[in-house]
Amino acid sequence: MCLGIPMQIKEILDDNLGRATLGDVEYTCDLSLIEDPKVGEYVILHAGYAIERLDEKEALETLAMFAEIEAAAADGGE
Repeated sequence: MCLGIPMQIKEILDDNLGRATLGDVEYTCDLSLIEDPKVGEYVILHAGYAIERLDEKEALETLAMFAEIEAAAADGGE
């Protein structure tokens, strides 16, 4: 199973690269598959590539679901 993670673009670099963040974690990613990426936008990051743009509401809802799953796993799935 493959998992794409919503991340926010924090910086646009040279050569179609950018820096995206998820919480305190920062990744360098390839933005070449996103037309006209902008700082502050949310994208789905998969295997180092931003593969799709997300609106902020959808990104935050998805991240909230991931946090719920993580909390449930930490509680032993209860």
